[in-house]
Amino acid sequence: MKHSAFRQPLMLSALCLAMLAHTAPSLAVTDQEILNDGKTTDQIVTNGLGLEGQRYSPLATLNTDNIKQLRPVWALSFGGEKQRGQQAQPLVKDGVMYVTASYSRVFAVDARTGRELWQYDARLPDDIRPCCDVINRGVALYGDLVIFGTLDAKLVALNKDTGKVVWRKNVADHKAGYSITAAPLVVNGRLITGVSGGEFGVVGKIEAYDPKNGDLLWSRPTVEGHMGYVYKDGKAVENGISGGEAGKTWPGDLWKTGGAAPWLGGYYDAETNLLFFGTGNPAPWNSHLRPGDNLFSSSRLALNPEDGSIKWHFQTTPHDGWDFDGVNELISFNYQEGGKTIKAAASADRNGFFYVLDRTNGKFIRGFPFVDKITWAKGLDKNGRPIYDDSNRPGSPSAQEKGKSVFSAPAFLGAKNWMPMAYSQDTGLFYVPSNEWGMDIWNEDIAYKKGAAYLGAGFTIKPLNEEYIGVLRAIDPKTGKEVWRHTNYAPLWGGVLTTKGNLVFTGTPEGFLQAFNAKTGEKVWEFQTGSGVLGSPVTWEMDGEQYVSVLSGWGGAVPLWGGEVAKRVKDYNQGGMLWTFKLPKELVGQK
Repeated sequence: MKHSAFRQPLMLSALCLAMLAHTAPSLAVTDQEILNDGKTTDQIVTNGLGLEGQRYSPLATLNTDNIKQLRPVWALSFGGEKQRGQQAQPLVKDGVMYVTASYSRVFAVDARTGRELWQYDARLPDDIRPCCDVINRGVALYGDLVIFGTLDAKLVALNKDTGKVVWRKNVADHKAGYSITAAPLVVNGRLITGVSGGEFGVVGKIEAYDPKNGDLLWSRPTVEGHMGYVYKDGKAVENGISGGEAGKTWPGDLWKTGGAAPWLGGYYDAETNLLFFGTGNPAPWNSHLRPGDNLFSSSRLALNPEDGSIKWHFQTTPHDGWDFDGVNELISFNYQEGGKTIKAAASADRNGFFYVLDRTNGKFIRGFPFVDKITWAKGLDKNGRPIYDDSNRPGSPSAQEKGKSVFSAPAFLGAKNWMPMAYSQDTGLFYVPSNEWGMDIWNEDIAYKKGAAYLGAGFTIKPLNEEYIGVLRAIDPKTGKEVWRHTNYAPLWGGVLTTKGNLVFTGTPEGFLQAFNAKTGEKVWEFQTGSGVLGSPVTWEMDGEQYVSVLSGWGGAVPLWGGEVAKRVKDYNQGGMLWTFKLPKELVGQK
């Protein structure tokens, strides 16, 4: 059955009721289940397979010895003409899979058979302003609700058994350029989301809502100078949370349209009780208009989940002039050094540097390049601040002429973009989907206009190698050493999963879901899905068998923004499929 805001949902037909009877309503998702998700194998109730976002599964039934026996068991088409840019991670609860698709759609699927149980289509206005395709990256589960964000900047809560709307909340004005593409997260009874829209000069923000009814609990703008508030009974509490001094790291009134959108969503570390969010580019891209560090753009933020106050920040690209952002996931992990346990967090930034921070206070531990070519900076100082190569900053324009063009690597789409990396608790390595490309970039004169693109720059992206752009890398965060790599002709644009079975899964724009030996990098399995794999793979066990699922459907930012790179992928087919594989019980011991 299909629920669309274009019309009132119809009463359930006898046929639909009979179909639902074969899949019993699942139990409510609790706060404890969400906190324990990283250790659970029979369900997936968080984006990241755990609030820390490690994307590691303790399942080992499927391993490098028997991976060749992994086989498809069902596939579901998302249907219609909306077949492009499928970037979601599925969630699984009590035999039902919940997943989003392009154009703000949600599907509930019988995880055993692939039979669609219900579908919800958001009613999107004609004037949505997504910068980087009509994608969505997933849902949050809480209680009996399925909650997701839409391209017109709304949160929608659906009944998980019927797909009917329970509540709908407007988060921001889509006509100003706001949208939501990331999966929300739920932490201790608070539904937390960021927003997209940095290319339109919005003011980024992170907010918490009551997941039961959509009431706003707190709001934390991510541009310095804007005040954050806690809300009670719909009203802002008097003691607002300071947002720093207006204009301190921004010139004039530029902080009022400063960007810094936390568009990728966040994660949570229970040990420190901190939310970790990254923030996007400052607006406009033309950095000569906004001298200063432009806080809190291109940064990692640690927030108190109870009131949204910023406990620490770490800025990876102060005064960003290349659209490097800072949104990439900050993943919590522990390691031993000198007989002590180090509570660390790691991030592979779009700017080409890999950062390891002390997650208790945000202090810089170490940083190193994780791609082959970086031109905009000469390295990092002892505090992790970039040492700029001033000759590689695009020149200042005049009202009549564009500024001096420079060739910069990596390109603005990043050494690593949105696609999440994974951390193995067994190898101690991070598995990073990265890209080797550069760009010609120049600045142009620009003025802010509500709802219009606010870049002040032009660019053309180019591959750095003829043979490959994408590189899947295994990186040791304690040494900075690249342990192994696997190259790919097209850019990598999908998430990564690792398992206790010594496996690493990821997909390619060429259509393959692939598995690698986590220790050696040997490719041990692949399957052609028919369209580019941009989603984040997941694995779980059901009825004593291990399953793997992933979305397939080419699109996203690369074909829209890729310049010369887009020519390399122009013939790749779009699509919209949900693929599920399993290792049958009788084949567990076979190679």
